[in-house]
Amino acid sequence: MERRMVVAHQECPARMVPSGTPTVIPAGSFVTINQALGGNYTVTLHGNMLRVDGTDAAALGLESEDIVYEERGDDVVHEDQVRQALRTIYDPEIPINLLDLGLIYGIDINGHAVNIRMTLTAPTCGMGPVLISDVKYRVAKVPNVESVAVELVFDPPWHRDMMTEEAQLEAGLFF
Repeated sequence: MERRMVVAHQECPARMVPSGTPTVIPAGSFVTINQALGGNYTVTLHGNMLRVDGTDAAALGLESEDIVYEERGDDVVHEDQVRQALRTIYDPEIPINLLDLGLIYGIDINGHAVNIRMTLTAPTCGMGPVLISDVKYRVAKVPNVESVAVELVFDPPWHRDMMTEEAQLEAGLFF
């Protein structure tokens, strides 16, 4: 994607890179789109790099990503819908979703609370806080979810064999 400048049509939620701290892009602000990957956008505003979730992209005049969940008519958090949300989150440097990359080690649902154990492709990954923020933001959109906690773990260490075969093919790791 070629870098381009857009104007925020309305306030737009965003997260600071690399800290993941929530912030808001004010309406009328000029932002530079640096990257579009996995439905999310990395933008620059006043020299600060921000991550805009694809579900909020319409505020910047960009195509918004809609994640549609099957209406089940109950008051239950369903793991398959949590997994559906996780499949929409991509590593910022690798165009493969977190589930297929093998970064999600566990999903625990306790009532309306979701706890996720995840890792990174490398313990020193500077995008870790952003990925955690992405997970919290997207999983919070799942029906009936009231809170999301993410625990970052490094045992066992991630390795490429944790990826699905499809992800390994997409990444060119099968020889």
